[in-house]
Amino acid sequence: MELLADFLTSDFLGKATWLWLMFLVVVGTLLAFDLGVLHKEDKELGVGESLILSAFYIAVAVVFGVWIWWSMGPTSGMEYFTGYTLEKALSIDNVFVISLIFGYFAIPAKYQYRALLWGILAVLVLRGLMIGLGAALVQQYEWVLYIFGVFLIATGIKILVVGEGEKDVSKNPIVRFLSKRMRVTDELHGSHFFVRKPDPKTGKLARYATPLFLALVMINIADLVFAVDSVPAIFAITTDTYIVYTANIMAILGLRALYFALAAMVHRFEYLKYALAIVLVFIGAKIFWNQIVGKLDPAISLGVTLSLIAGGVLFSLWKTRAAAHDETHGRGRTDLPPPFVEKHSHARSAGDDR
Repeated sequence: MELLADFLTSDFLGKATWLWLMFLVVVGTLLAFDLGVLHKEDKELGVGESLILSAFYIAVAVVFGVWIWWSMGPTSGMEYFTGYTLEKALSIDNVFVISLIFGYFAIPAKYQYRALLWGILAVLVLRGLMIGLGAALVQQYEWVLYIFGVFLIATGIKILVVGEGEKDVSKNPIVRFLSKRMRVTDELHGSHFFVRKPDPKTGKLARYATPLFLALVMINIADLVFAVDSVPAIFAITTDTYIVYTANIMAILGLRALYFALAAMVHRFEYLKYALAIVLVFIGAKIFWNQIVGKLDPAISLGVTLSLIAGGVLFSLWKTRAAAHDETHGRGRTDLPPPFVEKHSHARSAGDDR
């Protein structure tokens, strides 16, 4: 018992080991409940259910933030909520990329949520590695924060001036690489990521990946790409590794639940990216302010971040109200990317076969 007590109270990345284990237990319980109880059977998640589930995850994140505020102090609490809000907002653009990926591989809606939840397991590890590396760099070489600051300012200015560029999944080299190096079925096999079927050349049973697995891989790679922006941004808010990691994961958990509601109206947030660009410039500039003038009050940082994001959302909804009116009266959007129909054109019909 003494050894166990020593282990639980030992320091790991600036916090007691039991704090990290407690958070992982919370996340594991949420995922087990979601996969094993709420979505034991594959089904399409409606917008209403998506909003309810997202509200639940947001409530859990808020309760966790209140606990951080109570146990670690108001500064840590405000840093957590600032990081959570920023990560949540930065992830909205990821929704559009995920919808492109699902469309490219013709993944039916009823299998999408399970793939998103399984993707969380990879995110737990990959984000942890990125955050751990960032924390080690900041701790050993404090000047790395200046690089983060320059990167965030440059990224924000680029989005404001140039834009983010076109995203075309079909031209992604990783998709081409995986398709050439792996055995991949032409059709879906329910919610399975891998199946065994005869090799056409040898006749022997071989393991094949399904399009659902390729979609899962691409979603996690997309998350890594977005983490290149979000991880430096949250390190500019706080260097407390525990707050950085928990705020990241809580935001991503909620995003997966909110995906189906956001995917249906992501075009309504057309101008949010400009607000986020200004947030990135602000967060990057804050690094230099903290190092040269003195640490900026976390309450100011939280207030500015929330105000900019809320302003971006409200302005986007106001500017796109005409498009929303057209949808309400039956004139839907025609500019959304069509699903990929060459190799996987029959995936929807074959996807129900177990």
